[in-house]
Amino acid sequence: AMADPSSFASPACCLTRHLHLRCRADFDAQTLRGTAALTARAEREALRCLVLDTRDVQVFKVTVNGQDAQFTFGEKHSFKGTLLEITFPKELRRGQEAIVEISFESSPKSSALQWFTPEQTSGKKHPFLFSQCQAIHCRAIFPCQDTPAVKLTYYAEISVPKELVALMSANRDREMPDPEDSSRKIYCFSQNVPVPCYLFALVVGALESRKIGPRTLVWAEKELVDKSAYEFSEAEAMLKTAEDLAGPYVWGQYDLLVLPPSFPYGGMENPCLTFVTPTLLAGDRSLSNVIAHEISHSWTGNLVTNKTWEHFWLNEGHTVYLERRIGGRLFGEQFRHFQALGGWRELQNTINTLGDKNPVTNLVLNLDEVDPDVAYSSVPYEKGFALLFYLEQLLGGPDVFIGFLKAYVQQFAYKSIVTEDWKTFLYSYFKDKVDVLDKVDWNSWFHAPGMPPVKPTYDMTLANACVALSQRWIEAKESDLGSFSSADLKEMSSHQLIEFLALLLLEAPLPLSHVQRMQEVYNFNAIHNSEIRFRWLRLCIRSKWEEAIPLALKMATDQGRMKFTRPLFRDLYNFDKSRDLAVKTFLEHRASMHPVTSMLVGKDLKQDQ
Repeated sequence: AMADPSSFASPACCLTRHLHLRCRADFDAQTLRGTAALTARAEREALRCLVLDTRDVQVFKVTVNGQDAQFTFGEKHSFKGTLLEITFPKELRRGQEAIVEISFESSPKSSALQWFTPEQTSGKKHPFLFSQCQAIHCRAIFPCQDTPAVKLTYYAEISVPKELVALMSANRDREMPDPEDSSRKIYCFSQNVPVPCYLFALVVGALESRKIGPRTLVWAEKELVDKSAYEFSEAEAMLKTAEDLAGPYVWGQYDLLVLPPSFPYGGMENPCLTFVTPTLLAGDRSLSNVIAHEISHSWTGNLVTNKTWEHFWLNEGHTVYLERRIGGRLFGEQFRHFQALGGWRELQNTINTLGDKNPVTNLVLNLDEVDPDVAYSSVPYEKGFALLFYLEQLLGGPDVFIGFLKAYVQQFAYKSIVTEDWKTFLYSYFKDKVDVLDKVDWNSWFHAPGMPPVKPTYDMTLANACVALSQRWIEAKESDLGSFSSADLKEMSSHQLIEFLALLLLEAPLPLSHVQRMQEVYNFNAIHNSEIRFRWLRLCIRSKWEEAIPLALKMATDQGRMKFTRPLFRDLYNFDKSRDLAVKTFLEHRASMHPVTSMLVGKDLKQDQ
């Protein structure tokens, strides 16, 4: 078995199969305190110990089958945390199970949790808490085998102040008054499909829900719940399409939760309860591809899982592929190709930023002594998608290739796999096309940095207008600026506006006079669609428009989705007129930022201690 470089656990010796969690969310202390009872099975003879991952977690007591057990901590690693070694009172035979119960408390600085005071929420009355465990932060809540190679079922009982609601990546079982504290209540949850630790998720807050489909509620603070219900109303149509493409949905409920603006990602595919950023609330459902993406993870990622984070592209490449197949079904094949081409541009942009010799631009990574949060980029998503899109075109088109994807999910459901497993299955599924597969430059696709060795073919119907308009701006002299008018955008969708701006961002910065004229005729400052605004503000800062500085700083701090916040801060840092203000603004906001965002922006701005 290949070891996971991001974890101390040894699942080849001992496997945790079930978790029974009982804990209390303490908003004054900003801690989760309780017991984690892990059902562990010996995978070899005469097993004496269990090694778990922890990070900034206190452990008070450990029992094994009710008997006190000795435990020791290793030394602290900068991002992996600290290993916890538990010695069994008596050794286990191979196949024997024991219940290892750990009394623990998370740290207020836990990298997995963000705690909000009432003032930091939209309702201003109640505190709020959410977790984000991917990739290796579950260990910062409770001790666990924090590797995606291990899957377990879980049952949880969470005590919270009674005016709040707790939700998890699980089925909602029941709620009851807390027998130990009349001001609190206990919410119970069960997840009966085995999941890797990174899919453990908890949120506590003043949440309300609206039913938007037969298996879907949208949860949000009162202020956003109706807007969210409208924005995400396509969820059921997307679920049905995904089931048709990938097979039955095994998770029962598919709820959506809109988080506070500091949530660091576009979405997180927590089972039964997708977490999403409020930056998706454009008012016109135009950013719903993120919902299609998180829905798709119910098959690729949550059922078939990367065995280590070095093979993250298996999760993300396939999920982007399915997301775009759903878009193709709902909005047409030309739209799918347009989104695919947008992905290729996003990949070009990422590789321009990271450098085409940078090893984090490899599809398959080496994460020895590399923090997965630092290595994270669009590469596994878009280089992974490009490989699958290229293979689709090579092997007979979308109908043929979806047959492979469905069979792949069926073959590896409930398992964790590496790239070699995927490739072996691809070859066996297409055994009549081995000659075609052998022509693929696998080594470059998997192990070379930079852009892929081959570019797939893209239908240009919807992209042509974006390319034409961007070329007009790139080629325009001062004397041509009068030829632009608001009519230029009349026929363009918001998706095409995003692509137009993305194309300009791949070029050398436009002259300042050009972006000023663009604002005059297109009034982009008035657009609040987050994807358009983000690219527009980057364009302004790169062209050194000082008037855009406060707008870019506001967007970088009003929300904390790293896709937006990191590049905005980076561009502001690289512009001499805004560098000092960017650093000052970051330092002022640091304490109220999400822990992972604050760590990564700190690195970008050279402020990390």
